[in-house]
Amino acid sequence: MNIARRGRSLSVSGFLLAGAIGIISSTQTWVTVERADAGEAILVPGASALVLLAPLSLAVLALGAALSIAGRPVRLVFGVLAAACAAFLGWTTLQLLISVPESAIGPTVTEATGLAGSAALADIVQSAVPTAWPVIALVGWVILLCASLLVLATWSRWKAGGRRYRTASSDAPVHDGPIDAVDSWDDLSRGTDPTR
Repeated sequence: MNIARRGRSLSVSGFLLAGAIGIISSTQTWVTVERADAGEAILVPGASALVLLAPLSLAVLALGAALSIAGRPVRLVFGVLAAACAAFLGWTTLQLLISVPESAIGPTVTEATGLAGSAALADIVQSAVPTAWPVIALVGWVILLCASLLVLATWSRWKAGGRRYRTASSDAPVHDGPIDAVDSWDDLSRGTDPTR
């Protein structure tokens, strides 16, 4: 299989898969917070642990959908944007896996307990343990990075988009005889005034 020939479909699939993983993971528990007061554990969803997770995942889905019909220069821009999203989301997800920051759990813990501030959170939080969902999301960001690199490597060799996405030529056709209703509609579709 020629990767350059299949670049568009592989890239679009990668973008859509990564975006879907991001959206799904934003609704799942990313961090389980055990309380020092023996209260019920607090579950922190991905959208709270990483505030830009859902919006950037939606942006990736939109890039994937638009990439399927994008023209040549736009493909390159989409590839760069997707690579930037993959790098940012991958880095922030990896940081959360290494050490859960207070900013990732603070709002959810405050909402559950009514306690705010670093000192109060330090007293109430016994441990904060990431679940499997950040790892799944990280796999999605790796897929996105690979797909965006594929775009950057093959964008110039993709076949042109279908004719249905192009505008008709604005050159007015020359009519040899009387113009009927169909010819008039065709002229209007091309942006030409048939009454001239």
